[in-house]
Amino acid sequence: MNGHTAVQQSKARASLLTSMLIFGTIGIFVRYIPLPSAVIAFARGIIGMTFLLAVMLLKGKKLSVESIKKNFVKLIFSGTFLGVNWILLFEAYRYTTVAAATLCYYMAPIIMVVVSPLLFGERLTVKKLACVAASLVGMVLVSGILQVGVSDAGEFRGIILGLSAAVFYASVVILNKFTSDIPANDKTVVQLGISALVLVPYLMFAAGDIQTDVTVLVAVMLLITGIVHTGVAYMLYFGSINVLKTQTVAIMSYIDPISAIILSAVFLGETLSVQGIVGAVLVLGAAFVSEMPEK
Repeated sequence: MNGHTAVQQSKARASLLTSMLIFGTIGIFVRYIPLPSAVIAFARGIIGMTFLLAVMLLKGKKLSVESIKKNFVKLIFSGTFLGVNWILLFEAYRYTTVAAATLCYYMAPIIMVVVSPLLFGERLTVKKLACVAASLVGMVLVSGILQVGVSDAGEFRGIILGLSAAVFYASVVILNKFTSDIPANDKTVVQLGISALVLVPYLMFAAGDIQTDVTVLVAVMLLITGIVHTGVAYMLYFGSINVLKTQTVAIMSYIDPISAIILSAVFLGETLSVQGIVGAVLVLGAAFVSEMPEK
């Protein structure tokens, strides 16, 4: 991290910011793609992987076979969890608002805080515990359970699906922290490929339920989701984190849900109640505070 020039760090910040803004728009595209979540996730994995391979080919780079072999078991599990994570998140979008689903999804960093003492030997401070508690309270407010209870089965199902997606995303992050000596692009290509592959049995099982014709518009939106929201976004993201400090990356990552809330309000007409806004402030505020240095 040290040794990078101010220009390199500035470019990395711009790349990271761009990737976060791109990630924040995926819910809008998924909402208007009338295909099952598994089909969208499969297309995203295949298109994203193909795009990254094409970029590597154009740059004259090759996959590091030895590094992939060394981490293959971890990559299999992380790729599998990534595929399941996508399905759960996309299904959450269909049952609840993009804003609520995204906020639930971003419980993943809080999950990381909770498991970090056991897996990475990190000290769990009073500040971290307070942030976890604030996030949990915030999620209750955002979900609206206190107002509608569990009678609104669809909305509650969306909240549960979003939280489940967060668990699988946290699992992907944990496994990636244990992988070593493998380039970021190679890791991403393999994980995207495996995530698409493990979705094939599910697609075959649910093939009878897929009745929507893929129009030109749907095909274009799938390509955008695969190339822009997966290939481009991950390439920018992994390229930037090698230059920036971890704290910077962690804090800027919450631009994703903030942009998702704003964009869903603008393009989808979604709104949060006063209670939901308070919950959102608690979740995002706790996330920011928990990632700041102790001093």
